[in-house]
Amino acid sequence: MATSPLRLVCATANPHKVEEIAAVLGDLVELVPRPDHVPDVVEDAGTLEGNARLKARAICAATGLPAVADDTGLFVDALDGEPGAETAYFAGPEATYAENREKLLRVLDGVADRGAEFVTVALVVWPDGEEVLVRGVCRGRIADAERDGRGWGYDPLFVPDGDHPGGDHPDGDHPGGDHPGGRTFSQMTDVEKNAVSHRGRAFAALAEALRRR
Repeated sequence: MATSPLRLVCATANPHKVEEIAAVLGDLVELVPRPDHVPDVVEDAGTLEGNARLKARAICAATGLPAVADDTGLFVDALDGEPGAETAYFAGPEATYAENREKLLRVLDGVADRGAEFVTVALVVWPDGEEVLVRGVCRGRIADAERDGRGWGYDPLFVPDGDHPGGDHPDGDHPGGDHPGGRTFSQMTDVEKNAVSHRGRAFAALAEALRRR
């Protein structure tokens, strides 16, 4: 018998995030926008899990409905894991995406080790205190320069592992063939990115956890 979708209030007001979350969760949930009267939550827990929990609990308390929140960090090997939980504020508390990317390129200028990983923690909190928490990880590297202006956040700089030139693809016609070192997230379609990204993997795991609940 068909069941009604789970109504979740989305803690983020970032339209890019909402689109990615909705694309992965599909008909399993009904995403409710964060009410306009609910202010941004100060993300000062120091960890991805802690920040996601702060946001989800605040939205759940304000609305009386289950809430979903996520937090993402970019952990760069050569920077001892920075910016990590401070990824969104790498260039300062009011930094733009472009300013964050510019700082990352600047601090990695001349650095050979470009390895990094994106980690997303996704969390659902119910009014009774029940929680479901999952993680998604994507290894990759930081490109030497921005590629393509389509993506948001650090997408124009992050090249996920496993995106190979066309000759390595079974069909011999992979879009990565124009980019021998692999494509950045911003050079992928939304479907391609969601299939391999940290957020896509986290919310795919969340969908599975909600189905089992």
